[in-house]
Amino acid sequence: FSRLGDGRIDTVIAAWAQRTEELKSLPGVKTVFPFENRGEDIGVTLHHPHGQIYSYPFIPPRTSQLLASSQQHGDGFFQEYLDFEAASERTLWRGNHFSAFVPFGARWPIEFILMPHRNVGDFTELSDEERAELSEALPQLIGAVDRLYESETGYIAAWYQAPTGFSGDEFRFHFRLTSPRRSENKMKLLAGSETAMGAFILDVRPEEQARRLREVL
Repeated sequence: FSRLGDGRIDTVIAAWAQRTEELKSLPGVKTVFPFENRGEDIGVTLHHPHGQIYSYPFIPPRTSQLLASSQQHGDGFFQEYLDFEAASERTLWRGNHFSAFVPFGARWPIEFILMPHRNVGDFTELSDEERAELSEALPQLIGAVDRLYESETGYIAAWYQAPTGFSGDEFRFHFRLTSPRRSENKMKLLAGSETAMGAFILDVRPEEQARRLREVL
């Protein structure tokens, strides 16, 4: 994705918006999920570059957890979260409409979130200016992941969109990239604490993750 030309990236973003609008209009669809799995280490079996879009007849667990946190907190949940992260040393990049950061509670050796500055529910609500900035920011941020090591890094790139019937005030649209690659030749495997107890242990501090990504960004 990061090596596509500007025009092609614009086309992909337009496709995500068009498919989101179309799929959300179908009876029974609760959540639309565009994503990309890249690399054999992630489990990819088709070797040409590709993305996917799932539409679920339910709200998946991770989206449900975020939505519940937002509703329990009340108005301003995502803005307070963005303000907290933007004031930290984990900030990677800030534009006029989006900011990128390594989250405080990062679980993976490579992980960052890209979030709009206003309450947008999904791709269909982005303005032309926001789409243009997204088209510039995405290849830079994803490209930085590939500059961390000599070889290409596998990742999962995921778009979180508000479920059908919910607004951006309740669930703010955002992008999250994760990779289990912890060094040139090592991967983070989910072992006892992570798999059995759901308690993640990270080998590198989120602040160190952010510093390394900023250097190659």
